[in-house]
Amino acid sequence: MKYLRLVCAGIFLLGSVLAGSVLADGEVVLTVDGRVAGDAPAEFTLADLQALGTERIETTTPWHDGLMVFEGVALSRLMAHVGARGDTLTGIALNDFYTEIPLSDAAEFDVLVAYRANGADLTVRDKGPLFIIYPFDRFPELRNELYYSRSIWQLRRLTVK
Repeated sequence: MKYLRLVCAGIFLLGSVLAGSVLADGEVVLTVDGRVAGDAPAEFTLADLQALGTERIETTTPWHDGLMVFEGVALSRLMAHVGARGDTLTGIALNDFYTEIPLSDAAEFDVLVAYRANGADLTVRDKGPLFIIYPFDRFPELRNELYYSRSIWQLRRLTVK
């Protein structure tokens, strides 16, 4: 019984450390696959995403208190970079939750793949390392469950269909 408690405590502590951990340099944070240019999925580190250019969205969300300032790469720029040839994205989170996002949303609403909120890199604990953010305040018609469900956090993969 004592051994079981030690194992459980160890697992809990390890999970707590990993949940708030900062990414290691060079760690792949996003894979884009499906109907993209090239023979293999595109893999991105945080530095790779930052090199594509940083955009900002100031908005309120149902998951945060007050106005948030998100920074990240424009989803439309990321899709152009990988040569996306489809009309739908499947976003997949670290816990395998997934959602469908029309590719047209990327340009129509200036959707962001956020890696920073209020000046701090997103960690797993605070919905990172990547979070799809819509500009809810700029487009009030986005304030509904459909678009909230497309705002996937802890994003790890985008599949172009």
